[in-house]
Amino acid sequence: MRKNESSLTSLISAFARAYHSRYDTPLIFDDFIAKDLINEKEFSDISENMIQGITFFNKEIAERLQNDPEEILKWVAQVQLSPTPLARASYCEKVLHNELMLGAKQYVILGAGLDTFCFRHPELENSLQVFEVDHPATQQFKKNKLTDANLTVPEHLHFVPMDFTKTFSYQPLIDKGFENTKTFFSLLGVSYYLTREENAILISNLISHVPSGSSIVFDYADETLFTAKGTSNRVEHMVKMAAASGEPMNSCFTYDEIEKMLDSSGLLIHEHLSPADINGLFFGNRTDYLSAFEAIHYIHAVKK
Repeated sequence: MRKNESSLTSLISAFARAYHSRYDTPLIFDDFIAKDLINEKEFSDISENMIQGITFFNKEIAERLQNDPEEILKWVAQVQLSPTPLARASYCEKVLHNELMLGAKQYVILGAGLDTFCFRHPELENSLQVFEVDHPATQQFKKNKLTDANLTVPEHLHFVPMDFTKTFSYQPLIDKGFENTKTFFSLLGVSYYLTREENAILISNLISHVPSGSSIVFDYADETLFTAKGTSNRVEHMVKMAAASGEPMNSCFTYDEIEKMLDSSGLLIHEHLSPADINGLFFGNRTDYLSAFEAIHYIHAVKK
């Protein structure tokens, strides 16, 4: 990764969640802690950059809203930035709460960034161990943010610095107290940047050290990723922005290909959400710009 690239990516994602919590209604996912991890200067700078970049996203909108910067920011946030981070987080945590009722004792968040789950759910401190796995630079960035926000790291939250996209190892998790018990994994916003082989190896390694009934939620791009335009060309923009940042998107799958990959690791698909499903579940009856991102699917898979 480029220097500070993951920190920037995690900051933009936190900005999208904070903006949604502060300005949008109804809420798809209320990350009311995210705003504490972004200082006012950062929020203002990101907002200004998004407003300035409107011509890249949509020249017609740029011209029509040229005298309304707040509406421009709303358009960029709701059309381009927010839909996937909001809906996938909402879905993932809904599944997690169901898994807790079914006996899950551990939650492993891969690519956690500035995730705030533990701080939003202090009631789980005595029933769930949470392991955040991310690049060492990103984790240090988060720790600095928590210090700045005067947020105390709860005892059930364990930071595991690791570039898991290159090589995943269970030993650092075990060193932090990870046990061979029913576990829930989230792998959000990661699969697109890995090759097919890297995805298969990572998921196989993840599921190898946990008992039957453990499960994972992840998002993936379908076979239209590199050809779809999407609303206001946002899919095309997403792919171009990833390439420009030095982290190009490398893989997409048909449903059959995903099913086969998971089956080879001993996983069964419990639930699959298409873009249409996601739109119906999380974006119905809205009067703003928010809608499910084209080409992006969610899966909950369970170890046999």
